[in-house]
Amino acid sequence: MKRILYIVCLLSVCCTTTYSQQKPQYTQYIFNQYLLNPALSGIENYTDFKAGYRKQWSGINNSPQTTFASAHWSLGDDYLWKNPLSQPEKGDDPMSQNYMQNYTASPAHHGMGATVVLDEAGPISRLDANLTYAYHLQLAGTWNLSVGAAAGITRIGLDVNALTLENPNDPALNNTITSQVKPDFSMGVWLYGAQFFAGASVQQILPQKLSFTSDPNYNLGKEVPHFFVTAGYKWMIDDEIAAIPSFMLKYVSPTPVSVDLNLKVAFKDRIWVGGSYRHNDSFSAMAGLNVSRLVNLTYAYDFTTSQLNQVSSGSHEIVLGLQLNNVYRVMSSMRMW
Repeated sequence: MKRILYIVCLLSVCCTTTYSQQKPQYTQYIFNQYLLNPALSGIENYTDFKAGYRKQWSGINNSPQTTFASAHWSLGDDYLWKNPLSQPEKGDDPMSQNYMQNYTASPAHHGMGATVVLDEAGPISRLDANLTYAYHLQLAGTWNLSVGAAAGITRIGLDVNALTLENPNDPALNNTITSQVKPDFSMGVWLYGAQFFAGASVQQILPQKLSFTSDPNYNLGKEVPHFFVTAGYKWMIDDEIAAIPSFMLKYVSPTPVSVDLNLKVAFKDRIWVGGSYRHNDSFSAMAGLNVSRLVNLTYAYDFTTSQLNQVSSGSHEIVLGLQLNNVYRVMSSMRMW
């Protein structure tokens, strides 16, 4: 039984040492960078709400699955304007070259938001709930720099009923810790203009020990920081088509740096398609549709390239977005510059 508890304790570590996934992995983070970086809080002209679901490694029993909801908004009564993530006035084409040529940075302002993420993998579940805050500083006429932080709690649970034991009534289960709550804290910075964005963030800053048993001999689990660096550029092919190449570097000790390369092609303010490559892990195909001025929908499918492709049929991710209080009443441009 001690060996079983030892293995369970290692699960929380293996999620990081093998797959860098103490925190959930996303394919469509470029569509919702706010999940990874609190500095985007309040960057929109409206309340930006998103809800999503990710099923990783379909075909593998009890593989990771993630459900999330997020919302953020600017503080104050004044609407932002000429912001790369906000819309130009009254129906203008947000993809137009004229809009970018006449771009002006948004005024300095505050923003806040909230995220809730439920991640489940086998018998272990993780619930993160955070409030976020950011301050957006106006630099030279076409640039903004924002700094943000997120604070909240993490609940990590163990479902002992999902464990298969030789003796289901083994008294050693009396030492099992089935739920633990830890504080959580993240920080980030974000630089943005009309055609360029770059940011860096660190999640899970506070060091925390994890243990699923009161036996001190098996107290091996721990939370480790997750570091992210990302940047992208919007290149106008013509007035209605834009290509947006971007990349993300992720580091979670002690694993190697993870590299994502992305390319998205946006058609005016209605649809976009794209692809992504994650080194030694997967290729992804993505598409998005602006259903209305209120609703947008995106989907991604990951083709696994690691040895897991022998047992997994890939990963699915779908995200629903709502533009609440959309004062300019224009279609979403998918927040991709």
